Amino acid sequence: MGAVEIGSLAVQISPKIPVGNVLFLISYALDPSRWRKTGFEFAERDSLLEAVIPGFVHQVRQAFRPGLLQGYRTQEESLSTVRGRIRIGDQIRRRHGISPPVEVRYDDFTEDIDVNRLIKAAIHRLSRLRIRSSTSRSALCSYDVALAQVTTMPYDARRLPEIQWTRLNQHYRPAVELASLILRATTFEHHDGSIRSTGFLVDMNQVFENFAVVALRDALGLREEEFPQGDKRLRLDLAHSVKLKPDLSWWEGGTCRFVGDLKYKRIGEHGIHHPDIYQLLSYVIAADLPSGLLIYAAGEADEAIHDIIHVGRRLVVTTLDVGGSPGEILGQVGALAGRISTLRSTTLV
Repeated sequence: MGAVEIGSLAVQISPKIPVGNVLFLISYALDPSRWRKTGFEFAERDSLLEAVIPGFVHQVRQAFRPGLLQGYRTQEESLSTVRGRIRIGDQIRRRHGISPPVEVRYDDFTEDIDVNRLIKAAIHRLSRLRIRSSTSRSALCSYDVALAQVTTMPYDARRLPEIQWTRLNQHYRPAVELASLILRATTFEHHDGSIRSTGFLVDMNQVFENFAVVALRDALGLREEEFPQGDKRLRLDLAHSVKLKPDLSWWEGGTCRFVGDLKYKRIGEHGIHHPDIYQLLSYVIAADLPSGLLIYAAGEADEAIHDIIHVGRRLVVTTLDVGGSPGEILGQVGALAGRISTLRSTTLV
């Protein structure tokens, strides 16, 4: 969902659920504990972009409240004095062994680290879009000033840096993950003469997957390592060359006790898409489980159970309707968590 502008032409792509529901799915996936404590009254907005910015500003404010996070970055420079370690190879190759300047490598304790760079890049990306709210524009400008010592990176949305989260930087996580979502959503920008085109598009498949994984993990009371998103440990063949990545999996030690998949698509009049069933079946076989769960993001379809011939596996199909209120959606998540616990229990018998 989102919008694309090409010159004077504006194309609005609406989801099958209200914008407020999309914001709930995004915000809950970012930080379920904070959402439970404070809740969030979503303002009525006519575009996702205008609705996302206040939430992003709020998360940045929470992250910056203790002060800008600092960390060590390895720097390589040519200096007139020695700092850190001399890069002997570069000194000989570039300077023929003559100094100064000296080719050195050192660790600098600075604000110019990846978490701040991602937030600043998202602010700059948003500032290039047409934002109608003067309050939003002013807020983005103020935080851009606060990040004056941070480098503005031209990130490729397909290659954003992976952040290692610890107790020292965990308070930054919602702001950084929302910044990453913004960077992925604003990848389309083009100038051709006097015509300017921009876009802010959110992948609803990813939004639904992120929410469902986090909400189910929270309802089950599990840690991220026990209920990961897109775990890559399963292999379908003996040579371990066919790698699988189920959306949902429950691990106890090195053993997978439950596996499932998520699909943000409507179930048509002809029933479940066969490739979705084949995909889930491969997960169940690779994990050596008796059953698996396929969850669609729609509320109008009937549930189904497929008992697969010859291999003795059961595939359960159900839905998660994300069109209701937050309370109704989380109530469905709780019921799904109960079903997952039941399916997991069958693997222990």
